[in-house]
Parts: sequence; structure tokens; C-alpha cells
Amino acid sequence: MLPASLSSLHSTNVRTSPYLSPLSSSSSLPSPSPSLSLAPSFSHLHHRRLVSFNTVRGNNPLATKAERRVLFYANCKTGVTCASTCEPLKVMISGAPASGKGTQCELIVQKFGLVHISTGDLLRAEVSAGSEIGNKAKEFMNAGQLVPDEIVTAMVTARLSHEDAKTKGWLLDGYPRSFAQAQSLENLKIRPDVYVVLDVPDEILIDRCVGRRLDPETGKIYHLTNFPPETEEIKARLVTRPDDTEEKVKSRLEIYKQNAKAILSTYSNITKKIDGNRPKEMVFADIESLLSQAKREKMKKTTAGKCFYNLSSVMGISVCYITLKM
Repeated sequence: MLPASLSSLHSTNVRTSPYLSPLSSSSSLPSPSPSLSLAPSFSHLHHRRLVSFNTVRGNNPLATKAERRVLFYANCKTGVTCASTCEPLKVMISGAPASGKGTQCELIVQKFGLVHISTGDLLRAEVSAGSEIGNKAKEFMNAGQLVPDEIVTAMVTARLSHEDAKTKGWLLDGYPRSFAQAQSLENLKIRPDVYVVLDVPDEILIDRCVGRRLDPETGKIYHLTNFPPETEEIKARLVTRPDDTEEKVKSRLEIYKQNAKAILSTYSNITKKIDGNRPKEMVFADIESLLSQAKREKMKKTTAGKCFYNLSSVMGISVCYITLKM
């Protein structure tokens, strides 16, 4: 029987099927054929039929909890994990130097729990660990050359294959940076749900970079106008990063624009531009709304037909079909 906490849910819009009927204490499927042997993982299954539950989000304050309980109940009864529970959010974020990308990545991770993956961090970690990939990358870095796409892509794909990225979802920061890198990911069937682009005018980016100062003791970044150091002692030890001169910043911006333009052709249908020339709280409010909507749409897609398991036609066990109206 359904838990008492679900008794208020309406079991409406039941799919008509010879194997599907409202759940009751007396309903049960015919015993499996003697010629079929159940796998050990299915030996605990209850031979019951589950109806299609439609929970409508609205004035009912219990809707969200009820939806989760329905999914949990179905998983417990069938031993099958619903697609909506195993399709985490996948996000890419792009932005020019000083666009505020690092700050927004921190806020996204805090809010959505995604695994933050930065190629710069990956390179440093692999080199520090002395891994095979790290040693190859180090050879190019020591020679003052860019690390080849295949090495960077190998590092990224290896990190994406970790269990935390597969279960929590991921936030790919600043990668891909070229059309070739984007196509490498496409060939590997690695594609985000949303491609976020932080849009900031060039003159603002140049001012942010030129005014930046680095605290060599803490690694903290300050800005002479927008985010000045807390004390005179800190101010006295601040240094300018070698690549934060106006000439170098302009050069980096041109390279970024060329690469960004090439990448957009790959992700044009999922690209969302966000005005980054605002306070970080306002920028994040837009990003949060965007990602929350993407998450809802992702759940709709995975529950609107993909959560149908007609196991009875194969093994004589129950059918689980759940529809969630969001």
C-alpha cells in the first residue's frame, strides 16, 4: 500500500494498459513464468501495479515533498532508478578576463552543488601530482608553449568521468576555448544543458584588469577603486600581475573574442548571455533564474515518458510509470 503521506495525491490520468491498474492491496501481477528466472537484484520486488501519479505544483505547499516521495516509493518498489534522479545539471560558463567569471562560479557551486572544473586548476593539479598527463603538459609549459588540445581535453574528460561529476553535475569553467576543443567534446558526446556567457564592455574589462592588484602572501585579488585593500599594510605589499597591463589586456581580449565567436556556433541553441556589468548579486540573480529554469525543464523531459519501465513484458514483474506535472 502507498504510504499514508501520499494518500492525498490523486491517481488520475492512468495509462490504459493490460498491465496497469490502480494500486490496491489485492492487485497483483500473475506469477512469473517458470521458464523465466529473476536476477538476484529483482528478487525482492513486490508484484504490484503502480498508477501514474500527476502532482500539480500550485497552491499545495506539500507538492514538492509529495513528488519526491512518489519517486522514492517507486524506486523502492521496483528497484529501478527514475531518469529524473540521475540526470544532473551540466553547465559551461565563459567570460573575458575580469568579467567576474570566478566569482559567479563560486556562487553557482554554493547554490546548485555542481562540481567546479577549471582547466587551469586541472593543469596545476596534474603537474603537481606528476601524472603522465601532467608531465606531458609540463614539457609544453616549460617551453613556453600552449598545452595541446588533446592533452587538455584528456584531462577534462577524465575529470568529468569521476563519480562526483556524474552524480552532482558539473560546471565547466573557461573550457572549451576554441572550436577544436568544442568539437572534441561534441565527438565524445559531452554537451552542457546551458552555455552561459558573461557580457561586459571592453572598456570596463580593461579598467578592471589594469586596476587589479595581487596580494602575494594570500593570493587575494584587489582592485584599487572597486575593491581596495582593507589596510595600509596590505596595500603596501600589493603587486600588479604581469599580464594586467593595458596592452596585454587588449591582446587577451581580442584572442578571447575570436575564440568565443568560433565556439558559439557549436552552442548557439543553448547560449544565454548575461549582462556582467552589474553588481555580482544582480548578475547571479539572473544566472540562478536561468539555471533553475534549465533544471526544471530537464526534469520535465526526463519524466515525461522516459520513466517508463515495462518490465512485465520481459520478466513478469511490475510496471512503473510516473508523470510529474511541474
